[in-house]
Amino acid sequence: MSSSGSTYGDIHRYEPARESTTAAITIVLLTIVEVVFVGLFTYGLLNGWGLREAGNMFLGGILAIIFIDLAFILMLYRKEFLPDVMIVKKRRRKWEDLYVREGQEEGAESFGNAWEQFKRAVYPYYKR
Repeated sequence: MSSSGSTYGDIHRYEPARESTTAAITIVLLTIVEVVFVGLFTYGLLNGWGLREAGNMFLGGILAIIFIDLAFILMLYRKEFLPDVMIVKKRRRKWEDLYVREGQEEGAESFGNAWEQFKRAVYPYYKR
């Protein structure tokens, strides 16, 4: 679905999410696996597995599996359950915000108040 609006903030493209049942079931199963690994990690921490060298590596591996599983859950959720929306934004040149102040688009006086220009060059966040 596209709109013809070109003003700032208009929705240019909106594609609804698929919301598939397969993705929902997969997210539930991955969440159960996540809870199992978090429980195993917590059990290992409470029993002192991290005090031994092999146990410390094992806990690190479990922690890696936890974050990878969480990444897959978030990836599936984003892809299947969030809509794809493109909003019209104001286009600016890359350097415009850095050097051009509001009200000075046409330029400023060259030697207008030299001391004020010097203070702004030395301290860019100088208040008027």
